Amino acid sequence: MQNPFDLAQPLAYQHWRDAKLARQPHQASDLIVDVADPRALSAPEREALLQCCEVANMAIYRSPVVSEDKAIPIQLARQLGLHQLDGNWLADEDGISPIAVAAPTGERTAFIPYTNRPIKWHTDGYYHPETRPIKGMVLHCVRPARRGGDTALMNHEMAYIAVREANPEWVRALMAMDAMTIPERLDDDGMARPEQAGPVFMVDALSGQLHMRYTARTRSIVWKDDATTRDAVAFLADFLAGDSRHFFRLRLEAGMGLVCNNVLHDRAGFDDDPQAPRLLYRARYLDRLDRPTTGALTP
Repeated sequence: MQNPFDLAQPLAYQHWRDAKLARQPHQASDLIVDVADPRALSAPEREALLQCCEVANMAIYRSPVVSEDKAIPIQLARQLGLHQLDGNWLADEDGISPIAVAAPTGERTAFIPYTNRPIKWHTDGYYHPETRPIKGMVLHCVRPARRGGDTALMNHEMAYIAVREANPEWVRALMAMDAMTIPERLDDDGMARPEQAGPVFMVDALSGQLHMRYTARTRSIVWKDDATTRDAVAFLADFLAGDSRHFFRLRLEAGMGLVCNNVLHDRAGFDDDPQAPRLLYRARYLDRLDRPTTGALTP
């Protein structure tokens, strides 16, 4: 069986790489799909989003719907085959995380997404166990910041290609089960989350597609202490700090949103408008994007 991610199958990899590179978008505008209402996509709108995601693992939808409606990401996701919502501990009871600058008190204020500070390159849920990876995500913009807060995006498959082209042994190191470890997190009651070790690159058992688990942060992370892993991590950090043609930078405006197979992304710092602070709704899923069955679209 042809497996482009098997280092013993270089021809399979070369065919996959060439096909991927030939179809990648050239600029951020190539990712944008205009939709009338993300809660009720037309068949052509849904197909355009899915086709873009098949090529680039992501798409940006742009709509005139600017209401403060937390159902938008869930209803959009359902139409694109995402159903297993990950209700993480900082999400609201409905499983949606309102991404906004948190009040000075409370649990959220200690975590960077709930501040106005920049966030380095990462995939969501990199601290999750390998048995519960975040595969899909919707990030819907209700209100942008007054200034800043731009998003950078990169198809994680392009990062894999960059590493493998530089040194296949670095790929092997980053696919090791103990390549990247996130230390345990403690709270007042004891251990809130156990230590999580796992690979950076892995192959999704259900789809056979590439999945990535990564953060560029340097605190609260432990890399495997061997020369090959250190070199691989340094190369990846330098690559992401550069200016690849596969980076796409844009500002999500009200009514816009990202739907993706958990691609690499970062966020610039921002200044808020106190009267209309930045607000995005994030929904994270244990599924990958897929064409849903007719039944899945039935309300």
